[in-house]
Amino acid sequence: MILRPLLLSIALAVPIAAPAAENPVVVKAIEEYLDFTEYGSSLIWPEQIPAEDWKNVFVVDARDAAQFDKGHIPGAINIEWRRAVARRGELPKDRMVLIYCNTGTLSAQAVFALRLLGYDNVKVLQDGYEGWKVKANR
Repeated sequence: MILRPLLLSIALAVPIAAPAAENPVVVKAIEEYLDFTEYGSSLIWPEQIPAEDWKNVFVVDARDAAQFDKGHIPGAINIEWRRAVARRGELPKDRMVLIYCNTGTLSAQAVFALRLLGYDNVKVLQDGYEGWKVKANR
């Protein structure tokens, strides 16, 4: 959907003297995104990804570096959730990008922001790293 990124880019280019909630262009872009998106379109459970497909998924650990260093999903790269938009150029657009944190709360914020910017291929790993460890018996 071309309109969503276009509206958001216009909204970001407009000088904001007031909070974003008072900027009608920003509000319209967010409303249109929320009207368009389906619940669950950005969520995925580990078991929904067949074992052979994991190698094709670009996995992002959105936790801080200290947590990442203590353990992470094999093959994941570390991009803290707050930096996801700033580092979006590192994310592929031609395959699924799976973003996780400990439980899914912070990664959901990163995914929401990226989806507003047109990254429809990003998903939150439901239950995060903790859920993945349980399901993967780690």
